[in-house]
Amino acid sequence: MEKVIVAIHGLANKPPRDELTVGWRQAIVEGLKKNAGVDDPGFRFEMVYWADLMYKYPMHRDANFCADSLYNKEPYYPVADPDALKEYKDGFIDNVRNGLFDIVGDTLDVFKEKLGVDALADWMLGRLLKDLNYYYADRRIRGRDGEQGATKQILRKDLLDVLKPLQGNKILLIAHSMGSIIAYDALRDLGREMPDFGLDTLVTIGSPLGVPHVKAKIIEERNYHAAEKDAARVRTPTVVTGAWLNFADRKDPIAVDAHLADDYHENANGVRVKDDLVSNDYIGPEVGKPNHHKSYGYLRTPEFSHQVAEFLK
Repeated sequence: MEKVIVAIHGLANKPPRDELTVGWRQAIVEGLKKNAGVDDPGFRFEMVYWADLMYKYPMHRDANFCADSLYNKEPYYPVADPDALKEYKDGFIDNVRNGLFDIVGDTLDVFKEKLGVDALADWMLGRLLKDLNYYYADRRIRGRDGEQGATKQILRKDLLDVLKPLQGNKILLIAHSMGSIIAYDALRDLGREMPDFGLDTLVTIGSPLGVPHVKAKIIEERNYHAAEKDAARVRTPTVVTGAWLNFADRKDPIAVDAHLADDYHENANGVRVKDDLVSNDYIGPEVGKPNHHKSYGYLRTPEFSHQVAEFLK
């Protein structure tokens, strides 16, 4: 049995596949070394890359064209200060915040059901999160086989094409941002198609899965009915056999609801999402401002590193 880490990236355009793959792996390895004392981690790494299905040209690092809108100002870079990576300490304000959003989220769900705010929510998604709007609006894109199809089906297929051949191995799936939505939907589909498939660990980072509109879309597609209160609440995908871990920075605007445990029921294996707040330390070297949503920052947080180290034991 081989230990395999599979990753799927999130929103917006990205650097070329090879560059992004190297950056993710380096961030994971950096965190393992600095946080968990793992100097030479041995694992197979697979990146599920879908930016090329949504964008014609990737981002680049050519300094001669730094004014180009495709110039990548937030590449991977190692943290120079060995004491920079700190564990996040939950405090009173975080507990209040989680409880507050639970109330707000439930309220928004009621307004959605009673007043029909789909049009407003879809407009906001279209303005702020183009990729996510394409995903939910069933816009058509061209797949790797050259055939056109609904965006969500093509993006899910990309992930499933990587996962299915790995059946029988010990798998950790890392899903960032919108990638966590693709991963969630794909794993639910996989549970129906291959009920014996086993995914040891699902890790979501910077995930919008707690946003009421996103949860409502999942419920709508899975044919849950609002009248059936228990059925209307989504659950951990059946194929997850070990753990679902959700990491979020409280300043991450995409992971605005960092508390998923009360939104997603446990699955038949008794696996329920476990939430943990982290401090995403990423600051773009050419921007000088924190990006609390950046994948590289999440991948080297102490909390994340300890879970990966546990998986690799």
